[in-house]
Amino acid sequence: MSLEQLRAKAFFQNTIDVWIMLCEEKKWDYYDLDAYRSFIRFINAKGIRTQKFPLCIKESGGMYERGRDKTKFLEELSHISSEDASAYTIKLSTETLSWLRSFDKTNSN
Repeated sequence: MSLEQLRAKAFFQNTIDVWIMLCEEKKWDYYDLDAYRSFIRFINAKGIRTQKFPLCIKESGGMYERGRDKTKFLEELSHISSEDASAYTIKLSTETLSWLRSFDKTNSN
């Protein structure tokens, strides 16, 4: 699934699902806590509007399409007391998608 397909489901999405779709597109392993946290810092640095999203771990979808345990990823994030380890709602405008795709996890620290 691409970011456009995710946007077609709903114009506003949570950053966890956006992160997973971006990783799918870029063929990255989404199960990288530090990279996700860098992604959130990147979003904030670009001034992309977000709103805190109370994501319930048990209702988050469990096993993801490739069989990876999304719940375990969220559980591990929940043990980090930091704003960059949270989930947010983000509006997937064309401009935002362009910014998101410019994120490079290898140069994010």
